[in-house]
Amino acid sequence: MIIQAKGIEKSFGDLKVLKGIDFQVGKSEVVSIMGASGAGKSTLLQILGTLSTPDAGSLEIDGTSVLRLGSKELSSFRNRKIGFVFQFHHLLPEFTALENVMIPAFIAGRSDKDAHSAAERLLSDMGLSERMDHKPSELSGGEQQRVAIARALVNDPAILFADEPSGNLDSKTKDEIHKLFFDLRDNYGQTIVIVTHDPDLARMCDRSLFMRDGQFVDE
Repeated sequence: MIIQAKGIEKSFGDLKVLKGIDFQVGKSEVVSIMGASGAGKSTLLQILGTLSTPDAGSLEIDGTSVLRLGSKELSSFRNRKIGFVFQFHHLLPEFTALENVMIPAFIAGRSDKDAHSAAERLLSDMGLSERMDHKPSELSGGEQQRVAIARALVNDPAILFADEPSGNLDSKTKDEIHKLFFDLRDNYGQTIVIVTHDPDLARMCDRSLFMRDGQFVDE
């Protein structure tokens, strides 16, 4: 298993947001998590992505018990093993598409040549070989999201987390981004967990889980 989470609980003040979640994902599996706003989806994703710490429970990612890591070890682990794609691209406006994708590789200590080669290959695979030297303001919304996905993949992560990855896109571009996730699984063996409100995307996934009031339920 790439992810094994057991008994995950999280509260904010008196509000219990996650109530003992068990969750696991196998290698190359694409899993969606659905549910109404406030169900706990994004809180769970933040914990699975090591951006937030649960109040109780255990979490193992790619064989590492991440809740036992110190802050520096955890930052390094996150950079190497976890990729994130959000609804908003968070690309740095002053850098080109290629430079944006290279940044996590530099943080991981990879050489300029290695980072450049990996970023170039990914952007080509995303159909952006002619757009690598363009800055985000010169790219369409769909192109920006492809750059963000390439950036998330540049360190060959064990798991890719996507939070409403197509929420901002028109229907044609949305379909292209949805297909891209499954191409990543087929071509790279990528494991992907997607939080989405989109039933079409959820139906495409290997499994779709539904959250209500901080727990997984039968829809």
